[in-house]
Amino acid sequence: MQEDEGRIDKQTEVRHLLRTVKTSLELARAPAEFLNRLGRVAGLLDAVSQLPTEEGPAQALIPGLIADGLAAVDAWDKWHRSRTPTA
Repeated sequence: MQEDEGRIDKQTEVRHLLRTVKTSLELARAPAEFLNRLGRVAGLLDAVSQLPTEEGPAQALIPGLIADGLAAVDAWDKWHRSRTPTA
């Protein structure tokens, strides 16, 4: 049962991160470096989310991909906040 919960948690984490990356990409209006990074991560997250996560290539890719996705969203967010006027 514990293994099923771990698998579900990873799949859910990947899906949530994919949604966040796609939203960031839609809102980006940023330099190409941000768009390329967000787009690349979105595509990989989408592909991996459709693979079984308990074994094979997805299992090996997920930890690094999650880290890359979080870093890409964070980099875009910092760029965006630096250009957003504050009151």
